[in-house]
Amino acid sequence: MQELFDIGVDVAKANVVIAVQDHPELACELVNEPGALRRWLESVPPESRLAVESTGRYHGLLVHLAQQAGLRAYVLNAWDVSMYAKALGMRGKTDRTDSQVIARYIREHHARLHPYEPGSAAQQAIDQLIRQRARVQVKQQSLMRILQDLPALDPQRQAVAQSLQAVIHTMDAQILAWMHSEPALAEPFDRLQTIPGVGVQSAALLTSLLGRIGFTNADALVAFSGLDPRPKDSGQKKGRRRLSKRGAALIRRQMYMCACSASRTPAFKPVYQALRARGLSGIEAMVILARKLLRVAFALWRHQSVFDSERFRPKMT
Repeated sequence: MQELFDIGVDVAKANVVIAVQDHPELACELVNEPGALRRWLESVPPESRLAVESTGRYHGLLVHLAQQAGLRAYVLNAWDVSMYAKALGMRGKTDRTDSQVIARYIREHHARLHPYEPGSAAQQAIDQLIRQRARVQVKQQSLMRILQDLPALDPQRQAVAQSLQAVIHTMDAQILAWMHSEPALAEPFDRLQTIPGVGVQSAALLTSLLGRIGFTNADALVAFSGLDPRPKDSGQKKGRRRLSKRGAALIRRQMYMCACSASRTPAFKPVYQALRARGLSGIEAMVILARKLLRVAFALWRHQSVFDSERFRPKMT
């Protein structure tokens, strides 16, 4: 029987550094381009485990090619790997040692991890558009703040704002087109928009996420988003709960914006007011409301239903 490898890869824009657990002689460095990666993958036994840290877009090519070659690819949380390296007592940090740590991490922890699921072509396109749209919007807001104190440049500032807004509108149109390109996406996309506070962008994000990852329950979805409270207790001491922030920041940002909108609707305004009446700050109340919206979205997804204010009325406690 052919031995299966546990492979750790440190990915950069220009190159990748590879380590194979228990096989230091197989360590190598490759150019991060399709030809070199394909040739290397041909020498790797199928069903081997390959892990990379999440590096924005740089790891995408390797993960895609690895899955095509029959490997089980894992995209790891960089913070988890960093803490793991510290726990191992690593005395330095290089690309080579990073790849070795990743290889050891996937060997020891693969049983509780899920291989990366890229989703359909439509889901991949939607995910990319949503991420890039968020980045464009942030840059737009930053640029407008920079130029607002320069009255002499008002015409140029308005022209830039209009151009960037046109880009955002084009992205929105493309997201809608992709969403309606597949019935499996279009139907839940329309259902999720029946939730007060959930608009087109949020519904698209949730539809793609829920369609790509098979969450077992609503708690798993909340944990994935990083909106779950993290305990910090020791003995008799009960520490202050803080958000784990383990998932993608885009999800947390989008759900917080949904909560801001939902807090002004008849369905969720009483919930928000009740939370504030308990002495919670506005941000704390919004975070709790964002978690509730995620749970409602999961229920609509699982039961293939639309929002009903009576059925899904959140508890006040």
